[in-house]
Amino acid sequence: MFWADKIAADAQGFQVVNDSKTPSGRVHVGSLRGVVIHDIIYRALKHAGKPVKFLYGVDDYDALDTVPKYLDKEKFKPYLGFPLCNVPSPDEGASDYAKYFIGEFFEIFEYLGVKPETYFLRDLYRSGQLNSYIDTFLKNAHLVREAYKEVSKAERPDNWYPFQVICENCGKIATTVTTDYNGSEVFYTCKPDGTNYTQGCGHSGWVSPFNGNGKLPWKVEWVAKWDVLGVTIEMAGKDHSQKGGSRDVANAISRKVLDKQPPFHSRYEFILVNGTKMSSSKGVGSSAREIANLLPPELLRFLMLRTQPKTVINFSPNYDTITRLFRDYDTLINKYQDNNSELNEELMSLFYAQLGDEIKPFQPFDYSTLISLLQIPRLNIQDEVVQRTANSLTEYDQFIVNQRINSAQKWLQDYADEEEKLVLYLEQVPEKANTLTPEQINYVQKLAENLENAANWEAEELQTVIFSTTKELQIPPANAFKALYLSFLNKERGPKAGGLFSYLEKSFVISRLQAVVNLNQSKV
Repeated sequence: MFWADKIAADAQGFQVVNDSKTPSGRVHVGSLRGVVIHDIIYRALKHAGKPVKFLYGVDDYDALDTVPKYLDKEKFKPYLGFPLCNVPSPDEGASDYAKYFIGEFFEIFEYLGVKPETYFLRDLYRSGQLNSYIDTFLKNAHLVREAYKEVSKAERPDNWYPFQVICENCGKIATTVTTDYNGSEVFYTCKPDGTNYTQGCGHSGWVSPFNGNGKLPWKVEWVAKWDVLGVTIEMAGKDHSQKGGSRDVANAISRKVLDKQPPFHSRYEFILVNGTKMSSSKGVGSSAREIANLLPPELLRFLMLRTQPKTVINFSPNYDTITRLFRDYDTLINKYQDNNSELNEELMSLFYAQLGDEIKPFQPFDYSTLISLLQIPRLNIQDEVVQRTANSLTEYDQFIVNQRINSAQKWLQDYADEEEKLVLYLEQVPEKANTLTPEQINYVQKLAENLENAANWEAEELQTVIFSTTKELQIPPANAFKALYLSFLNKERGPKAGGLFSYLEKSFVISRLQAVVNLNQSKV
């Protein structure tokens, strides 16, 4: 059984699936893993016929703790320590910083067919929905301190209270410390050394903690959110799920203070970009928007799904990784069609990768072939696709092909290394073609003769001729292919040679091979 279906099978009663994000900067692709995982659990519950709703929260009362490198540091530095919803927007498109960055992320939700009910922490605080929880946690501050100490070994002073006031004088929330509660007001100090990234103003006084005047520390806030929203399922990333970590502390507070069982939880792993953990505020890693611009939505969902949640995804949009992603997806499409549209466990990742609740079959057109075709001068890509497709393209087939053409163009423009780009020398023989060894020259000569007799000028047959010629002359294939790439591309590596030749006129390929032989004639 697929992992999400197992969770759904065990669930009893009405379920509330919740996820959230602090919009501290441009949202990176790693944050999409949690979004898609929670969306799949929601869909699995619906698929199992169980009552469920899916919530997504914006933690916009968190403090701005870093100015991302792509923003004007001088403009935003004065707002360090402010709640994100009280920081101005980077441009006029949004009312504030939090809504600006989460707005971009919500556009990706729409693109991926993810449709949760969204909520903002500012609204829960300012509307008073969290007032009773603030009161409960302040009155039971000793129990919260005990939970921190028992679970994470974190000592809190006896006069520490779980609340951060928005300073009435300077507007910062990150620098304030609450040291007393009289049942209606808290006493706080905005400490100059409250954090290592901004200074507090030194103001102190009594203020009501209710109706948006401050916030609970996020591990305590997590517990309040679970209860006020009725959350029953919330996964968490590896960083929060370590033994003694954030989730364990929140679980302990829920049991100890509210006397309630925390929601179902299982950890999920990071997405790494070239082995590096991503960070929104530091601007490390590919943004969710960039990857959404590169991959069709089903492929981006599939990237998140084909790996078990507890396994790291090391994402790198290089040639091997991206072509394998499309190839693996197409393999499942073909299996689904061979299976007469019956779903089994292997095909559930394909099912949940869809934007809707059905898999719409199509004729897969190889993505790596499109990358090559797009680089052939004077070639009409649409005509070439039609010629290379066994059956007539349906309207949906053409839609998928156009998606992939756009993706391949984007990949070539923004991600392909120079070594991965195909630069065909059509007008003249490449310079490096005169470096062939006598063995390679003999191979090129013999291949030209054998290609003259090729019955069909198609990729697979041409590949067969290329290989059979290496066997005929007993030349190592690596040496043979190197000779061909040098003859057409001026470099030692390239795409499948049979496919490359099939894009070109037969007469051109044979004349080029002969020209290379003539160029190296003195060596034979």
